[in-house]
Amino acid sequence: MVHRPPRTLPDSGRLAWWLTAWLRGLVSPDELLDSVRGDDAAHDVVDLPGAREPVPLVLSLGRLRGLGATGAGLALPAEGDLVGLGGPPAFNLEAVDQGEAVVLADAGLGLVPVRAGRGVVWRALPASRRQLPDVGEADRSLRSALIGTADALAALEVARWRPELADELMALRRHQPEPGPAGTPPACVDLASRGCLALRIVDLALEDDGVAISVAEAAARREAVRSLGAAARRAVVAACSPEAWPGP
Repeated sequence: MVHRPPRTLPDSGRLAWWLTAWLRGLVSPDELLDSVRGDDAAHDVVDLPGAREPVPLVLSLGRLRGLGATGAGLALPAEGDLVGLGGPPAFNLEAVDQGEAVVLADAGLGLVPVRAGRGVVWRALPASRRQLPDVGEADRSLRSALIGTADALAALEVARWRPELADELMALRRHQPEPGPAGTPPACVDLASRGCLALRIVDLALEDDGVAISVAEAAARREAVRSLGAAARRAVVAACSPEAWPGP
């Protein structure tokens, strides 16, 4: 059996990578489907222009190309921080509710994933162009935020009562990126992996405020990881959006 590294990207990040590669003729539809679906039961697209019924993901590819899609990028919005989104409000609202979305370049369309049992339903909605950080800027911001957060959490002695967080911090030194499809810049594969790991650190650090010694410590911990979460989401968005990739 071939060993596969752990899947770390959000559903929308993985679809953005592989759909971009397919639109550029670098991977086959079956490669895209296998990589995006993984162990899920099915991925379907609903509300696709011109389709009255749900369309299996693999059958939606030709329709998306026919609508003008030339690439696909990621959005990872949060309340008050719509990174990767450009509107309209209906699309932003759906994307924030799910915490992620795909924006199709040049098609005026976006896809928002909703987990349904063991599968994913992608809802198609009108979507506008957006502004993105470039990969180099996002990388520098993530590195700076990681240093600052690690120092702050160390000062709060987080590792003493959350040893798994200390393990995640150590994993930054030995992380193995999830492989990207052909055409994905290696720097973006690495950045996406580090950004996803940073988001995991944020999740762990914000769990169980009750284990902090005081309310003040809980507030200090939230503040310590706030900037890391924002930097990590920007890093993953840039790494999974071809509009932000460096030129050849």
